[in-house]
Amino acid sequence: MRAYPLFRATALAAATVFALPAVASDDFPNKPIRIIVGFPAGQGTDTIARAVAPKLQAELGQALIVDNKPGAGGILGQQAAATATPDGYSILFTSAGPMAVNPGVYEKLPYDPVKDYAPLAGVINVPLVLVANAKLPAKDVKELLAMAKAKPGEVNFGSSGNGVTNHLAMEMLAIAGGVKMVHVPYKGSPPALTDLMAGRVSVMFDTPVAVLPMIKDGRVKAIAVSGTNRIAALPDVPTVAETLPGFSAVSWMGFVAPAKTPAPIVAKLSEAMVKVAKTPEMQKYFLAQGVEPMPMNADQFGGFIKSEVAKWGKAAQAAGAKVD
Repeated sequence: MRAYPLFRATALAAATVFALPAVASDDFPNKPIRIIVGFPAGQGTDTIARAVAPKLQAELGQALIVDNKPGAGGILGQQAAATATPDGYSILFTSAGPMAVNPGVYEKLPYDPVKDYAPLAGVINVPLVLVANAKLPAKDVKELLAMAKAKPGEVNFGSSGNGVTNHLAMEMLAIAGGVKMVHVPYKGSPPALTDLMAGRVSVMFDTPVAVLPMIKDGRVKAIAVSGTNRIAALPDVPTVAETLPGFSAVSWMGFVAPAKTPAPIVAKLSEAMVKVAKTPEMQKYFLAQGVEPMPMNADQFGGFIKSEVAKWGKAAQAAGAKVD
């Protein structure tokens, strides 16, 4: 008989322990949330993160603070998120480069894009814009390919670095068009665009956020976009696929959390993020930036990430792009 009170106490303690995650998730968030961005302030990923943060803050009722961790093509930010406490208070706003491209080009990475993160939500699809020096004779993809065939080795292209998204997109274009173009890697997009405007490189792919102002004031010219559809911000610029059917080399951005973040917290964050991405205000903003809304919940985004890792891995292999 004396064992009964002990049993009750033990059972009550166990029930309390197992109830804690539910209580914690019900109370979540009760303090500011850190959004890690693996790129410098002002870069495309950072710009979108800062646009989304206030809307997400209003939805969740807590401050969201962008924490830039730039370096190594997004690797430092990825690593910071992978090793953060999995409690929902440190999340990562990431993109195709570090999540899907890096695994195909780096021999070793300090993170696994599938195992080390809990997908939260897809936010935007980012078609790249193929831009050229304003004085380049070629005005479209067909003429660019003809120029590259007629003058092997003379047409070059810039990128943000060896093995990054806009490097592989250009390699995919060259392979699809049956031409050879010389790759000139830079440490980031700004110096590459500077040399593009100066005529030291002929063409490059970059995000609409980065190049739209330059296109509008004539510093560079738009030749094509890399997605399957034309973009609202550049309705007169054709897709590469209009010349090379089936071509698509599109980046994207979305949120992930450290692996082992409790499922109820993942669900709460995912729901809020998808809701924000679907608002007319945010959709209008995205389209004005030349990107496309891509609201995906946690499950959808997880499947999408896996397919993208496979796709970009094949592209890296075909291009022979490797980084030690």
